[in-house]
Amino acid sequence: MPVFMILIILSLSFYVYFKIKFFRVKAPMHRKWLSAKSSVALGLFVTFFAINSFIAQPSTLSTIIGIIFVLIGVGSAWAGYRAYKYYLPLVVEEANKK
Repeated sequence: MPVFMILIILSLSFYVYFKIKFFRVKAPMHRKWLSAKSSVALGLFVTFFAINSFIAQPSTLSTIIGIIFVLIGVGSAWAGYRAYKYYLPLVVEEANKK
């Protein structure tokens, strides 16, 4: 399905973008915040990839592996989102101190 291919490419692009930005930033809280954002993007990539495998190759093995990947992807995206929410006020405070 082309929609999932676009979402896979978009989420992978965001992951690479945030990782490149992570290495260019020196502020510690800003780095953790960018790492959380890249974790969300990677989790979405894994989730969309698993959903696409459900659609592209419907078999028992691909369904089992897809379920495992969906759980890992959703868990990673959820943990990244929680970290994002945690570090956001700290990044704002760090930016105001400069």
